[in-house]
Amino acid sequence: MKSLQTEVIEEGEVEPIRPLPWYPNNLAWHSNFSRMQLRKNQTLERFHKFLKLENEIGNITRQEAVSMVPPLFLDVQPDHFVLDMCAAPGSKTFQLLEIIHQSTNPGALPNGMVIANDLDVQRCNLLIHQTKRMCTANLIVTNHEAQHFPGCRANKNFSSASDKGIESESNMGQLLFDRVLCDVPCSGDGTLRKAPDIWRKWNVGLGNGLHSLQVQIAMRGISLLKVGGRIVYSTCSMNPVENEAVVAEILRKCEGSVELVDVSNEVPQLIHRPGLRKWKVRDKGIWLASHKHVRKFRRIGIVPSMFPSGSSHMDATDIEPKHGNVTDVNSDEGLQQVEDVLTSADDLEEEVSDLPLERCMRLVPHDQNSGAFFIAVLQKVSPLPVQEKHINPEEKMLPRNDDPPKKLQNQDTEEVNGMEVDLADGTDEKDPEGSLEANSIDNEDGAAVEPDPLTCEKVDSEETEVPVNTETKSERTGGKRKLQIQGKWKGIDPVIFFNDETIINSIKTFYGIDDSFQLSGQLVSRNGDTNRVKRIYYVSKSVKDALDLNFRVGQQLKITSVGLKMFERQTSREGNSAPCSFRISSEGLPVILPYITKQILYASLVDFKHLLQYKTIKFADFVDAEFGEKASKLMMGCCVIVLSKGGEALSNPIQIDASTIAIGCWKGRASLSVMVTAIDCQELLERLLMRLEIEKGDLVQENALGTDEVQEEMNDNGKEEPESLEVAVNT
Repeated sequence: MKSLQTEVIEEGEVEPIRPLPWYPNNLAWHSNFSRMQLRKNQTLERFHKFLKLENEIGNITRQEAVSMVPPLFLDVQPDHFVLDMCAAPGSKTFQLLEIIHQSTNPGALPNGMVIANDLDVQRCNLLIHQTKRMCTANLIVTNHEAQHFPGCRANKNFSSASDKGIESESNMGQLLFDRVLCDVPCSGDGTLRKAPDIWRKWNVGLGNGLHSLQVQIAMRGISLLKVGGRIVYSTCSMNPVENEAVVAEILRKCEGSVELVDVSNEVPQLIHRPGLRKWKVRDKGIWLASHKHVRKFRRIGIVPSMFPSGSSHMDATDIEPKHGNVTDVNSDEGLQQVEDVLTSADDLEEEVSDLPLERCMRLVPHDQNSGAFFIAVLQKVSPLPVQEKHINPEEKMLPRNDDPPKKLQNQDTEEVNGMEVDLADGTDEKDPEGSLEANSIDNEDGAAVEPDPLTCEKVDSEETEVPVNTETKSERTGGKRKLQIQGKWKGIDPVIFFNDETIINSIKTFYGIDDSFQLSGQLVSRNGDTNRVKRIYYVSKSVKDALDLNFRVGQQLKITSVGLKMFERQTSREGNSAPCSFRISSEGLPVILPYITKQILYASLVDFKHLLQYKTIKFADFVDAEFGEKASKLMMGCCVIVLSKGGEALSNPIQIDASTIAIGCWKGRASLSVMVTAIDCQELLERLLMRLEIEKGDLVQENALGTDEVQEEMNDNGKEEPESLEVAVNT
């Protein structure tokens, strides 16, 4: 930091790196350095490498400042069940995971969990990569259309209402959420500062085409929200059709069961503007103040909910061309004639919404040097009106026309961007709000979205499906390569609870895992053949309950990633001859470390540093001969080396806190080898060097303080006391 300040003085830059004033506890920082400066200046280049390394490790996350805002208004607690409906690339999900983990002790897991969902399979992989840095057992990553996200509503014969997160509602069980983040696909015009291509690509049809989809996603999120829960609707757009119009339609559909919350004072120093209560809609070169001004042939795409009042005017006089001139409507002359008619009308007065839309928040780029964002916070105060219609448990629910397994299986084998739009599949022609133009609409991430007028009522009434026979599904492989065990979802490895007590007991015995750490029932694998299981994942109690429910309802969730990789099979020759062939993964070590009583040693700072530097060291080559001797007496296989903080003996119990540094190693016949990635070794080495510099600085400071005390004593007493200086130096 001091070297950066020096560079600031030389370059004349103002505030090159500073904390964001509105982010809590100074945990977010902003840098003004350009890419050219980072490449030209050697000090800044080192700073840039430091940022990239820390980001890869997971100590920091680099993202646009304004995109950090929505999770702050969710008010997430460690015991909350959180759903991130459109999660990729995963920066906001990482924030949510940080929040639920922030008050837990080392080795302890929170009672809550996060389900992160995204439509695009490739973006799900990016989401997994981002959240993997968090090393959490409280995360499930799913791959669904957000507006069709499964409710996992189970029959009363299969569900247990006492499970955490599963509420009993009309003799039915369902996985509901305390918090829902609904950061929907949008036109993205709020990112025009960092993405100048938007100036060239943007058109009014982007926002208009996404409006109905955004309403569907938000309504689905509200239907999955617990009463008393909070949902945050957000976009990176400035278009009121994607923002206030969607919120207004939500409030109208929910009929008082959801209220718009005023959170303007929850994040001090965040500059924002109130939401709009009146706006016009642009369509085909025309400004429309009300739905009654929409031409009849455009009413499929321009729906009443886009306007402030949300009122339909189907009985108004339609401004419509004659049949002979239909082909000329889209010409410049035809549009000008219609626009002249509309602008000369007497009733072009703007509508004003009677809803409290000023409680929404608009963040604009020039207020706080950021991107643009829209945020609305809603709280569910009572069950949705449509939920009361599904009390009869004997009512038979028929599956949707677009069977989710079939549709998503096809999506896995084809390019996502090439999805065809079939308006006839599951489309209600009587519902103008659910209809979009026949062309597929690309969201900001390039993933095509399929329009579907599935309302909240439809979703709730159709999600109680009879459990699907997974064996039948697994046979639909045709002539393709046969998978080890095909689950319900084609191309996705099944999630299977790992219950092989022989392997579990051997792991517990080998590492001396304390009984207080629950392994049985909370281990999963992605391979049904226990003899070929390579990785074993650990899940929290909350995730376990969610998986149990998912199995009971026929595996409605398409899970691409779950849990924390805890154990991995060692396939080397020595691994096959070791008493336990499963080693502890680097990701799972922080969770299980407080409960390990065997195969664990303290190492001095010098030997620990040498292990990171040289990767493999013979027992006789350690600086601390006693440590080398103890290491040679360990059983062959995986072991854990903990950095000593100052002479702890092996017999002492391992004391774990935030500053504890430990690595996994492999004890061979004659040497000890580090089982940590190169990038992790590099980061740990830099952390050790930093610790050495701090200790050296403290020693110098104590030396200086001791000298000052001696001088003061000499001035007071008129005599020297050199031994006090020596004591001060030693301490």
